[in-house]
Formats: sequence, C-alpha cells, structure tokens
Amino acid sequence: MPNLPLKRAPKPRWLRRKLPTGGDYEAVRSMIRDGDLHTVCQEAKCPNQWECFSHRTATFLILGSKCTRDCRFCAVPHGPEALPDRDEPKRVADAAARMALTYVVVTSVTRDDLP
Repeated sequence: MPNLPLKRAPKPRWLRRKLPTGGDYEAVRSMIRDGDLHTVCQEAKCPNQWECFSHRTATFLILGSKCTRDCRFCAVPHGPEALPDRDEPKRVADAAARMALTYVVVTSVTRDDLP
C-alpha cells in the first residue's frame, strides 16, 4: 500500500480574524513614527500591536531601539546604539498626553555601554 500524504483539516473560522485598523490605530502609529519614538510593540514585533494601538495603548521603549544584550527570550533587536536622546522623555510625555492616557508603561532597553 503506497504512503499517501495526509489531508489537513481546514483551520476553524474563529482562528483567523481581521487585524484591527482605523482611526485610533493610525493615530497611535503615526504619533509614534512622527514623534521618533520606540515601543516594545514594534521593536519586538508583537503580534498584538494592532489590537493595542487600536485601543490607544502602547508600551514605550526608551534609551533607543536596540539592546546591548542578546537574551534568547527577547525579540528586541541587539546591537550598538547611539547616545541616548535627551529629548526622548519629553516626546514620550507629549505622546502620552496627546493619547490622553491615564496609565503609561515605559520600559527601557539594557544599555551596558552606558555608565
């Protein structure tokens, strides 16, 4: 009897869903881009960033977009980075105010290259 390839069952309809887009998503995305800001969502390529951005939520990443460590569990890019941007804290605060956030998450990359 020949080995026939197994036929895969189709994926259930609930497994596939349309990514949220629209006004709030685009507003947050452009605010981050135009403000030269970084988010864990984008740098780590989080699969939920569309949903978070559409709810006007983001986790800001400070001290650049790359980490000086290369932890296996983390998806934030690794590599050398420029000196910290002195205006970055103000831009993050301005973006949080424009988004009318009452709760803000700010985290940072590890910068072993800094004192």
